[in-house]
Amino acid sequence: MVNEYRFCPRCAAPLDVQLRHGHQRLVCQGCGFSLSPRPTVGVGVLVQESHRVLLGRRGHGHLYVGAWCIPSGYVEWGEEVRVAARRELLEETGLEVEIGSIYAVHSNFHNPRALTVGICFQGTVTGGTLRAGDDLDAVDYFSLNALPEPLASPTDRLVLEQLRQEVWQPQIPYPYSP
Repeated sequence: MVNEYRFCPRCAAPLDVQLRHGHQRLVCQGCGFSLSPRPTVGVGVLVQESHRVLLGRRGHGHLYVGAWCIPSGYVEWGEEVRVAARRELLEETGLEVEIGSIYAVHSNFHNPRALTVGICFQGTVTGGTLRAGDDLDAVDYFSLNALPEPLASPTDRLVLEQLRQEVWQPQIPYPYSP
């Protein structure tokens, strides 16, 4: 557990680490309030064009600057996950999409200071103009057999490899017999 907090947000008394329900919790010495960290929910959208997939390169102010990723972002408090996915894709790529089915859901542990649960949807472009925006400095479509490096996270790599195996079916030559 990341212990970033030292004082209770309710009464300002010091916090102690205690074991509760099998997990370490920050517990207030004064009022007994318990901080229970939870992962943040993120959403991403897989936009495909033939055997190519849309990826964005992380720009300024991001942990993975210069790394490529599935366009994604966080769900805001009170926001429905599909609405968040559509909003994030529009902000980052300039494309409007219809959100389809859930493609993958993964727990993400690659950044121990910011654990997330990522929901990756399939998306179909319905409008807009492709351009990098928000925290991306480049966007483009890439062949599933020639993805750019580095990728931003192990989860991106996992999802893209799953997609490549499902989509890419090598052409089997027709058997010729004279």
